[in-house]
Amino acid sequence: MELFPAIPFDQWRDTKTTVHLFCQVVGKIRLAASPRRNHWWNVPFHVTGRGITSRPTGLADGNPIFTVDFDFVDHRLIASTVDGRAVSFPLPGHSVASFYRDVLEALEALGVQVDIADPTPFGLPEKHPPFAEDTGHASYDPVWMNRAWQVLSQVNLVLEEFAAGFSGKASPVHLFWHSFDLAHTRFSDRRIHQPAADPVTREAYSREVVSFGFWFGDDTGGDAAFYSYTAPEPAGLAEEPLHPTAAAWTTSGGGHLALLRYQDARTDPDPRSAVLAFLDSAYHAGARRAGWNVDDLACPGGVTAAGSPGR
Repeated sequence: MELFPAIPFDQWRDTKTTVHLFCQVVGKIRLAASPRRNHWWNVPFHVTGRGITSRPTGLADGNPIFTVDFDFVDHRLIASTVDGRAVSFPLPGHSVASFYRDVLEALEALGVQVDIADPTPFGLPEKHPPFAEDTGHASYDPVWMNRAWQVLSQVNLVLEEFAAGFSGKASPVHLFWHSFDLAHTRFSDRRIHQPAADPVTREAYSREVVSFGFWFGDDTGGDAAFYSYTAPEPAGLAEEPLHPTAAAWTTSGGGHLALLRYQDARTDPDPRSAVLAFLDSAYHAGARRAGWNVDDLACPGGVTAAGSPGR
């Protein structure tokens, strides 16, 4: 299978928008049914061998342990409980409203009751109706959705490889459903006080970070890209070099974003190495400017114990 196959945004725009909203529905279920973790790490999805998963949840909220999985190979939504019971239905043919109804009915059939405090989309640039009323978004092209999952799977492993080189506090590689991007974040111990920020932002950025990810694109930002940013942004960040040569700094929200377009990465003679070089250069740019001890935080080959034999 080709590494980083083409996925031009305009070819699957409607499918991406619909599935993004499907993910918001399941994401809000995950939010309601899981214990809160620092930096909202309880909320994102993880990539699986067939799609993405909410991961097991429940128990702490009185529900049976349950999982909600998107299968982008057979194109089904699967709700299952720890005792082996499952309810599933096809993803194609659903509007957001019918998907929302069927997910809740599937969970109810399994004895799961979830109270979604705000059953509306979160953090999107355009306004959408509540899930139960959204009959306008109802596109699902299995071919493009399977392609998108292949891309996610490949990017996930490249980000995992990059993540292995850091020994400090770091997030898992996970998919944030509000923005539909695959992300990984490295943290310093420096506390950031931001009393004017909203609660989501305040928790997400309560420590100094250098963050990395992959985003599929949208109508406002164009096609898919790998990205990195440092928050709070240190002075002179955009003066630091980025690799490969196709990567560049761009302005974003009053700051700067390191960007490597997916199309540039996939057409590089060595796409994997190009992405790893980009991530590494963006990390060193942010960490150096922020005054991190880069050498002390290094973890070559995922090993922190010097002289440890391989297994």
